[in-house]
Amino acid sequence: MYVIAEKLHQIGSITLTHHEKRNALSRVLIGELMAAMERLRAEKVRALILTAGMETRVWSAGHDINELPEGEDPLAYSDPLEQLLRAVRHFPAPVIAMVHGSVWGGATDLVLSCDLVIGDDTCSFAITPVNLGLPYNTVGTLNFMRRLPLNVAKEMMFTARPITAEEAQRWSLLNHLVPEAELHAFTLNLARGIATKAPLAVEALKEQLRMLGDSAPLQPGIFERIQELRNNVYTSRDYREGIRAFKEKRKPEFRGE
Repeated sequence: MYVIAEKLHQIGSITLTHHEKRNALSRVLIGELMAAMERLRAEKVRALILTAGMETRVWSAGHDINELPEGEDPLAYSDPLEQLLRAVRHFPAPVIAMVHGSVWGGATDLVLSCDLVIGDDTCSFAITPVNLGLPYNTVGTLNFMRRLPLNVAKEMMFTARPITAEEAQRWSLLNHLVPEAELHAFTLNLARGIATKAPLAVEALKEQLRMLGDSAPLQPGIFERIQELRNNVYTSRDYREGIRAFKEKRKPEFRGE
């Protein structure tokens, strides 16, 4: 079991528990997480807290690198992580990420797909595709652009440097930065407050905000050019080198080929 799902009155919580693999977002973990979301959705929870608990230094290491394919689009529409991100955005109740520990790669995309983010002093966030030579997909890139100042998104993506909790608060990635000892109680109280409001109104507002945020269309030519750029990356020698270096636990040698 890689996740634990619970319901307390009208609030649901899902805790990532695969600490041996630093909660890497594997197909199995994502499958359990999405199944838990469906159960809580059927039980009509009015708020959902997504957490890794308080006992780990890593909230999630991101996409399971061992499951990334070589020579084809590693983040296609059907990829389990992409399905999970859509499920979080379409979940009818607000989803609150409660973050203790570091968040890496695709897990940062997961956190930013949540409606609200509460973190403590231990939290940090990194966007890491350049460490692997990985071509990030358009949906994820747009998500970062919408949630972060453009220059901040560029720095995070170009350098893969983790940003601290203080930086995350300054750039509005976090709704609230609270002391570690208060994180759980603060997040639970926020969820309880949401749960007292009219659920149909909250659900409608969440969907309106999602649709309006996604309403700017890409021109076909721009989309095709982006796909060409990404294809050049995921068929490159550098991408193969990045994946193999990670698996071999060594520093990659990128050649721009």
